[in-house]
Amino acid sequence: MDLADSLGLVCFYAPETIVSGFCLSGSVQTLRPCPLQAVGLFPRPALDPCEAFFIGCITVKPMDLNALIKLRHTSSRTRRWLGLISLTAGILAWWLIARYGGLPAFILPSPADVWMRFLRALLNGELARHTGATLLEVSLGLFSGVIFATVLGYVLAKSRMLEQLLSPYLVASQAVPLVAIAPLLVLWFGPGIFSKVLICGLIVFFPVLVNTVVGIRAVPSAYYDLMHSLHASRAQILRYLEIPAALPIFFGGLRIGATLSVIGAVVGELVGADTGLGVLINIGRGTFDTPMVFVAVFTLVAMALLIYGLVTWFEKKLLNWQEHIQQ
Repeated sequence: MDLADSLGLVCFYAPETIVSGFCLSGSVQTLRPCPLQAVGLFPRPALDPCEAFFIGCITVKPMDLNALIKLRHTSSRTRRWLGLISLTAGILAWWLIARYGGLPAFILPSPADVWMRFLRALLNGELARHTGATLLEVSLGLFSGVIFATVLGYVLAKSRMLEQLLSPYLVASQAVPLVAIAPLLVLWFGPGIFSKVLICGLIVFFPVLVNTVVGIRAVPSAYYDLMHSLHASRAQILRYLEIPAALPIFFGGLRIGATLSVIGAVVGELVGADTGLGVLINIGRGTFDTPMVFVAVFTLVAMALLIYGLVTWFEKKLLNWQEHIQQ
């Protein structure tokens, strides 16, 4: 941009929508409108006629570009502060209700009581032992469910006949609440870790399966024609076309499955288990140790946020090329 400004060159800007073009009108100067082919750009598919004629020749000032970058960083910092303020307001409201609401401590403990119970459970090793058991079940269930759903989803995306054969069973498996069949799974496979991993895998399976099928089928047929014209093999098409094209949609299902996996583990532990945060909730409920129940619930929330954050981080690493294209 500095070189173009110093030499007096003209930059071409093609907005994605009319709205984005008007949003940038304060930092760019439009010289003249021109049709799509006149600016020497390749036509984009599915263009609105009005959008095609909005593409024009504009000059971009470096100071305006720096202002846009600073505005983006400022909005990011604002969102983080808003999250912190919202969390503080929630804790304050909880303390006020517990303090002046007239509720007994075994119904609604104060944040200070929950914090002291958290420290006590952390120091005696009780919380770490149960959290480790649940985290192991969630990790194994999420991994196995994602692998199986991805493989089956790819097969179904390639075979319409197989999809029609298996769709009734897949939909029926989601029509039955997992809480209803969890006792049967624990009865059949025992109260060990396998039944919990199986429940986690089942609850993760369907959203990842659907997004895998949708992602593979969303690849435009023109891309397949291009790969065939280059004499690409089946493995090369999968590696260089189908996987990169399906990843954005696939990660949408993986985000949902990552949070649901924690629910699956807790459901299995509530039905029957020896260790885990679900067992800790049962113990706290039975002994009217409500602060312990709050500690277990908040630990589950933190675990779900951690897994979701890891999936989001992994998504950004694999899809960083999308950010470069947008920039």
